[in-house]
Amino acid sequence: MILAFQLVSFTYIWITLIPNVCAASHIRMTHQRCSSSMKQIWNSKQETRMKKDDSTKVRPQKYEQPLHIEDNDFAMRPGFGGSPVPVGIDVHVESIDSISETNMDFTMTFYLRHYWKDERLSFPSTANKSMTFDHRLIRKIWVPDIFFVHSKRSFIHDTTMENIMLRVHPDGNVLLSLRITVSAMCFMDFSRFPLDTQNCSLELESYAYNEDDLMLYWKHGNKSLNTEEHMSLSQFFIEDFSASSGLAFYSSTGWYNRLFINFVLRRHIFFFVLQTYFPAILMVMLSWVSFWIDRRAVPARVSLGITTVLTMSTIITAVSASMPQVSYLKAVDVYLWVSSFFVFLSVIEYAAVNYLTTVEERKQFKKTGKISRMYNIDVVQAMAFDGCYHDSEIDMDQTSLSLNSEDFMRRKSIRSPSTDSTRIKRRKSLGGHVGRIILENNHVIDTYSRILFPVVYLLFNLFYWGVYV
Repeated sequence: MILAFQLVSFTYIWITLIPNVCAASHIRMTHQRCSSSMKQIWNSKQETRMKKDDSTKVRPQKYEQPLHIEDNDFAMRPGFGGSPVPVGIDVHVESIDSISETNMDFTMTFYLRHYWKDERLSFPSTANKSMTFDHRLIRKIWVPDIFFVHSKRSFIHDTTMENIMLRVHPDGNVLLSLRITVSAMCFMDFSRFPLDTQNCSLELESYAYNEDDLMLYWKHGNKSLNTEEHMSLSQFFIEDFSASSGLAFYSSTGWYNRLFINFVLRRHIFFFVLQTYFPAILMVMLSWVSFWIDRRAVPARVSLGITTVLTMSTIITAVSASMPQVSYLKAVDVYLWVSSFFVFLSVIEYAAVNYLTTVEERKQFKKTGKISRMYNIDVVQAMAFDGCYHDSEIDMDQTSLSLNSEDFMRRKSIRSPSTDSTRIKRRKSLGGHVGRIILENNHVIDTYSRILFPVVYLLFNLFYWGVYV
């Protein structure tokens, strides 16, 4: 009975579970097949997308280098071993930045252009168009080695990149353009300064190649040198620009072609007239005022003479400080030293007048006991002391304080009011005749100096400006 029940139960379980297991295995197999098919579809889509991306992606084109720089040795000049390579030059002057008399140099900015032919750079071109490059190609090819003779400083402008342009034509013709600033020496002659005209030049030459290897010439003759239309300087007027050529010989290396950029500078004179010549003329004329001052006014005439001499020394020092220390006389030195000599003579003139006046008065005093009808010895002493004219012995009492203060105080204590009123009246009566008295008592040297000094100085000016201008 029990065995029969177990058989029935096992049969029931078998019938119930077997279909479910088959269904599950069938589902598992179906899922595996679906997942594999989905992977195949995904992979195919990815391959399709990648193919589309590859077809739409822009690939850089590889241009063929037409110059074939690597195939040639550019350490050698074009046509090495044959005739010299011709190199044409033209220059466009942008500005003359400064002229220095102290350093005897000038600074110039210009465009320097080289023209030559190098068949190693030729390339085929159906349109016959040239190719333009910047400074990076310069280091790979041969270029002329031009330098500036007597230059102190020079540089190629590099804002924003180096100002270098290289243009190559299909037939091998090459143009190299540079923007350069150069400071070079100018051998100046200051013998006529500031009425001078200076001739300066900038010289171009090949450093390594002599005339057997390189022939340097102006590309367009005299038209190879051009300048800006409105180019000016503060102290100079540019009279002329010209181009010339020549040869330079070096004992160790031979002959070299040399090109010259010549320019003529004429100095503006108006600045120096205001700063140098006009003040010198005023000082000389001021020294002549001494001839019209009374010969007994020693402090006035001496101080005026010393002042003008010192002022002339200051002007000469200021001019010399701004000039090179040359060993010859300049035109401005001639004028200033002659003017200083006139000022110095005015001081010497008064020394002579004062001495001769003293000698004359001593002789007259020995003869008559009086100096003149207007002067006595006390008046002479007083004028020599304070530089003022005193009209009488009564007026001398006030001045004698400087000579004898005790005597002056004693006289002042006993002076009466009537004496003071008499002195005032006599002073008023004499005041209107001061000019006549001065003229009558002038020394003969002063009289002649008033005419002789201006006339001689005027003749000197006519001669000076006639020679130097």
